[in-house]
Amino acid sequence: MAAERAQQQEEEGQVEEAKVVERFEVVRVIAAPAARIFGLLCDPDGHVAIDSSGMLQAADGEAVRAAGDSFVVHMDREALNDRPMGRYDVTVEITRFEQDTLIEWTPTSPGFQPSVNHHFGYRLRPTADGTEVTSYYDWSRIHERYRAAGVFPILQESALRATLGILARTVERDVRSVRNVDQYLT
Repeated sequence: MAAERAQQQEEEGQVEEAKVVERFEVVRVIAAPAARIFGLLCDPDGHVAIDSSGMLQAADGEAVRAAGDSFVVHMDREALNDRPMGRYDVTVEITRFEQDTLIEWTPTSPGFQPSVNHHFGYRLRPTADGTEVTSYYDWSRIHERYRAAGVFPILQESALRATLGILARTVERDVRSVRNVDQYLT
């Protein structure tokens, strides 16, 4: 019966094409000011601290302040147990930067030529309860070589959601600590 209905829809031109997903977005309201969250996202060590995948091992470099800035992240794909890549380094190149509002980057590596061209980022919007944080992963612009390999997305949406949870825990704990100290100073 279902096959007959599908055949009829196809003949009548009513078949919807399957939508190809090339971007994940997850949103969470975090009880912390946008400036505090953004500061952590600009810090290379902050990326390591909130990573839920376990791939980010350490980072070298200064806090980023503009598009074009970069830092190095030491990676270990072994954490995901999916591809035998072992340890490697990527350079995180900031592609978009709007203070306290938007940060986006693409990881690059001499071992991946041509450049993969996938992007990660965060958008921040102040709310009455703190900051609405949108985390996204976009692989819509990846090079055809990588698209044909069928390995994207390299992370699942659940990893973005988990990282937002770690981000919330980290910055909300810091905000609570400041409030606790403030009560003793007044």
